[in-house]
Amino acid sequence: MNLKQSETIHRINYLTSEMEALYHQASLKLGITDSVSIILYTILDTGENCLLSDIYKKSGISKQTVNSAIRGLEADDILYLEKHTGRTKKIILTEKGKDFMNKTVTKLYKAEVRTFESWSTEEINTYIHLMEKYTNCFREQVSNL
Repeated sequence: MNLKQSETIHRINYLTSEMEALYHQASLKLGITDSVSIILYTILDTGENCLLSDIYKKSGISKQTVNSAIRGLEADDILYLEKHTGRTKKIILTEKGKDFMNKTVTKLYKAEVRTFESWSTEEINTYIHLMEKYTNCFREQVSNL
């Protein structure tokens, strides 16, 4: 690896860490843990028909962490699980949970929307394209480790 490649990887890793730190900072400001933030955001992103399995697949956090956070949210009357089909469970937000979501991750989502409002459509499409390309290529490299 040459110096230019090393600097590029360092810069990408720094920016990735900086984004993770910003989401962590947002969670702290909203008064929630990172795992609760990720779970509620996944519910917001998935919509009313969010299944527990959607959280496992889309959140990127371990099942154990998801289950622990879900139990806490149930205890706080934010959500409850309802049987869906077979062994599948659906996540249902309570009224308190809907209000809680509006006071937390909906604010985060709106901040993301405002961020992208300053970008052109071309910039957004380029960003998405390059993120997808990097993710797909890196996934292949990880599978070859």
